[in-house]
Amino acid sequence: MSIYRRPPVTGAMIFFTVTLATRGGDLLVREVDLLRAAVRATKAERPFDIAAWVVLPDHLHAVWRMPAGDKAYGMRWGAIKARFTRAVRKKYGTGVSACRPGCRPGFSPAMPAEPAYTYPTDLPVVRSGRYAGLKPGLRHDKRELAIWQRRFWEHHIRDEADYWAHLRYCWWNPVKHGFVARPEDWSFSSVHRDGRYMPGMDLGV
Repeated sequence: MSIYRRPPVTGAMIFFTVTLATRGGDLLVREVDLLRAAVRATKAERPFDIAAWVVLPDHLHAVWRMPAGDKAYGMRWGAIKARFTRAVRKKYGTGVSACRPGCRPGFSPAMPAEPAYTYPTDLPVVRSGRYAGLKPGLRHDKRELAIWQRRFWEHHIRDEADYWAHLRYCWWNPVKHGFVARPEDWSFSSVHRDGRYMPGMDLGV
């Protein structure tokens, strides 16, 4: 069984890509307020600095600086994902049936009357470990709804040039995907509060 090991670096600057389990949806921007609330709660509980953040419909990118002596960014992403998942579950229900497991039709409260959210079912199969052969959505003891792709992609920033390259990447990503013509036209980006960005500047991407 393969074992994933993260660099034992504390106080690092790190670029992240975090993705929904199924690409092509719009849940992250449609429910961006739920995502923001999850980030705020996690940040208040376990502080970290945000250098850049951009939310796309089905994935997001961010650059964080971890506190000195702290390398638990995986724990923070786990908390953000869990809080967002719980909020989506509360708003849309489990998406499995009209009645939660163990409920009594006609007696138990009905699912929230919100627009339907279809939880993904065509998911990657787990290749190794305790859940080998199962899809993420089938790990009932983990209470997973298969909203997020497992884990996330990370890159430890090496130097100042690398930092600016990933900062520009976050700013430019909505343009790259064809959502807007200019970074400042995308609502779900930290570019709007970053005084280092000037409209029309050459991002070199």
